[in-house]
Amino acid sequence: MKYHVATFGCQMNEADSQRLASELEKLGLRATDNRAEADVLVLNTCVVRQGAEDKALSYLNMIKPLKQRNPNVVVGVMGCLVGVRGNTPLKRAFPWVDVFMAPSDPAPMVDFLLQREGKRLADEETQARFALQDNAAPELRFRLPAHEVGKRVSVNVPVVYGCSHACTFCIIPFRRGVERSRPLGEIVAEVRDLVAQGVKEVTLLGQIVDRYGYDLLGEDYAIKRYNPGAASGIPSQNIPIHTPLVDLLQAVNDIEGLERVRFLTSHPNWMTDELLDAVRALPKVMPHIEVPVQAGDDEVLLRMRRGYTSDDYRRLVERIRAKIPNVAIATDIIVGFCGETEAQFMRTYELLEELRLDVVHLAKYSPRPHTLAAREYADDVPEAEKERRFRLLEAQHERITREINQQYLDRTVEVLVEGKHKGKWRGRTPQNKLVFFEDESRNWLGQLAQVKITWAGAWSLQGTVQAQPQETERERALVASA
Repeated sequence: MKYHVATFGCQMNEADSQRLASELEKLGLRATDNRAEADVLVLNTCVVRQGAEDKALSYLNMIKPLKQRNPNVVVGVMGCLVGVRGNTPLKRAFPWVDVFMAPSDPAPMVDFLLQREGKRLADEETQARFALQDNAAPELRFRLPAHEVGKRVSVNVPVVYGCSHACTFCIIPFRRGVERSRPLGEIVAEVRDLVAQGVKEVTLLGQIVDRYGYDLLGEDYAIKRYNPGAASGIPSQNIPIHTPLVDLLQAVNDIEGLERVRFLTSHPNWMTDELLDAVRALPKVMPHIEVPVQAGDDEVLLRMRRGYTSDDYRRLVERIRAKIPNVAIATDIIVGFCGETEAQFMRTYELLEELRLDVVHLAKYSPRPHTLAAREYADDVPEAEKERRFRLLEAQHERITREINQQYLDRTVEVLVEGKHKGKWRGRTPQNKLVFFEDESRNWLGQLAQVKITWAGAWSLQGTVQAQPQETERERALVASA
């Protein structure tokens, strides 16, 4: 039997699909790139924007004829379209779908397939720990899909599910549920399993990854008052004086055979000095920070319920750059949020011009059901104006990124090679810059290459691999700042 998983959306969805694939392979299924020949066909969905939801619904309607031609095909839907609060409306709308799975939960599909074979998972604990089935290698708690073993260099590892922050524009708390952290030991064991299968880099994932572990500590641990200020729209709150993510980074950093560690996505309110110091001190944790600002105007930030001001964000960027040598910073921007005037948009433009961040992920606002913004604010920025603002920021970002990348010319950078693309090796620097180089003399997959940059564009760099190892840019920066 064969399976096919189509994945839309974020890195968390990619990780969920990988875990689903792993469970299917323990049942004896094998992957296929051709959905028409699949015995099990799964769509993993995203609904963070209206366009993403429309894409998922279109795909579902597109695969309906496959089910009609072959009723034995098992069709499943997973992810945020299903959510954590029930799927009765989806069952009515798509009666030909066999299995609905909440985000990060492959168990319903596993159970369905076992029942078709006349078997039944004994209890919820067995269902949740299906990685320990007899046909799985006993030494591994998490096994990559067969076609990825030895070929997958970088893997996303969820460490905290859901979100409890509830920005007014965001549907994630409703669809993925409240914040839930995984035990540190479980995560470390999984990363060790990945390294045993050839993985060299992991990215620790959370909607607000900086909040990893806070929900496991209990109220007694939260003893430091945090007051973001009246302009934030969020009341004072308690936060722990210790950042649990630091403990996790330390533990993962110490795993033998692992080369690199990243984490995302951060939130300005929860990025502590302790965390930044850990990024600087731990050699495997990369100088790459993703911390969304979403808007550069304080009134817009207040309506978004982000909990900080534009000046707060400026100070954070200054603090990150002061603490982490040669850091790359990425951010998210939403254009056309409810009530955003031209002057308010221009404050976002000016903030980005001032800060000159390495990556800006852009999105046009679209109202999502069950969010506070959809209930209380009018979506009053015309679509054409959203598009104009989007394109203006897009052009700005391309210009700034090109100028930043030009600084890499004639410099030698360390590249973790992830594979080949159009005959060239491709990989990423510690700052997550994409680099291409040619070399047929050896297999560079999963290796660290020293590459001298000879060409720099907005979205990628190109260079020539160096014959002899050289001191890396990160090593030089750490020595200079010691």
